[in-house]
Amino acid sequence: MRSGVRRLVTVAMIGVVALGLSACGGSEGSPSGTVAGLPITHFQSGMKPNAPTPDLQVRNGSDDAADKLATATIADVESYWTTELPDVFGVKFEPVKSLLSYESNGPNQESGCGNTKKNINAFYCGQDDSILWDRGVLLPNMINQFGQLSVVTVLAHEVGHAVQYRLLDKAGITRGTPTIVKEQQADCFAGTYYRWVVEGHSKYFSVSTSDGLNAALSSLFLVRDVAGVSATDRGAHGTAFDRIFAFQLGFEKGPEQCAGLNLDNIGPRLTERSFDSGDKNQGDIPIDATALGYLQDSLDKAFGGAGVAGPKIVAEGGTCAGGPATAPASYCPSDNTVSVDVTALADLGRPVDQDGEFAGQSRGGHGDFASFAEVASRYALGIQKSVGASTDNANAGLRTACLVGAWAAATSKLGSTKLRLSSGDLDEAISDLLRPDSLVAADVNGKRVDAGFNRVEAMRTGYLQGSSPCSTRYP
Repeated sequence: MRSGVRRLVTVAMIGVVALGLSACGGSEGSPSGTVAGLPITHFQSGMKPNAPTPDLQVRNGSDDAADKLATATIADVESYWTTELPDVFGVKFEPVKSLLSYESNGPNQESGCGNTKKNINAFYCGQDDSILWDRGVLLPNMINQFGQLSVVTVLAHEVGHAVQYRLLDKAGITRGTPTIVKEQQADCFAGTYYRWVVEGHSKYFSVSTSDGLNAALSSLFLVRDVAGVSATDRGAHGTAFDRIFAFQLGFEKGPEQCAGLNLDNIGPRLTERSFDSGDKNQGDIPIDATALGYLQDSLDKAFGGAGVAGPKIVAEGGTCAGGPATAPASYCPSDNTVSVDVTALADLGRPVDQDGEFAGQSRGGHGDFASFAEVASRYALGIQKSVGASTDNANAGLRTACLVGAWAAATSKLGSTKLRLSSGDLDEAISDLLRPDSLVAADVNGKRVDAGFNRVEAMRTGYLQGSSPCSTRYP
């Protein structure tokens, strides 16, 4: 986030908490119990032990694990589109004309889109209708960090580009279509494929709706644009927030929704933007007593309409005497405070090392907004308790994430406060939400919702729609 007072803005939404919150718990069929209408499942995700050997020709292919995984992915995704494209769009799916495996740190391979030397990438090349991937650096790094499904996610996206060029006008694709639209569609198409896999149709892969989909979302986080890129930039692929939105849209709504994405309907919700001219610290401020004071002021004003006293943020180690212990931040019901461990929050909130992340050697943190979101989640629990809402069940965790999203959207509308949402902040929240010990979608005792898909969706709902759905969707 960035600090610094801007001009006063008239704010209609002073309090982001809907006063209709009730003390009831989650009911059967509530969002906490399913993922887009499917049961929450827990099992080892990845390639099936009895998966067949793909009958595909790969130029410069090898017998290593990365190539076998990539080839199986292409075969599986193409199998999905062979049925889906004619069923949904009345268009026959033609497999891509060629596949090329290469080593970015090895001998150069020529393709219709240029040389492969030092090109740490996986991509669809429209010049010769081919899909290429780097088995030397990219795929091994992704597998080491996020497992097999990271490769599946990236290559399902690339086949999504091939689908675009088979649909053309049916997907609104022309020479002038902005890159961000093409990328959103491809992420969305990848989501539709994942739904097919999760429903048990794949010969090659099994994906759980808990850790399996978490891995897919984490993969999209890894390949996000760097903070400060604008969605209007040539070559913009999207923030993690935007990319995951598109993936989830495809997973929930199907390929017709993906093909219908265009600049008019994605523009209002895209979060990718350049740094503001006044953002002298490029989106990060140190997590210290001053920053936490700014956070207290922002939260107090954002939640002021709830009509209850907001918790006080106190530096008391991150746990409560005789109460919840969810360090680095805990909501303490006994005295209506949020106890924080400033040192731990400062470590969590260190600037992101995106280059290091990509190489699997990150020396950075999750960014300041990850720390602010953790504290804001405990503050939001205090507000919920004061208005009579549940704080110790799965829906409480999702409702909390939703309210954190609503607060994030409100930060730049609060006029006299010093915290403002900055480019990259929402991705820092996504990063935190996908951590195994994140508090942003956790109840007062720190129990988080298993499905990262639901955690991210809840925060995004609050950010894009405000606080009202937080109580109606997560009662």
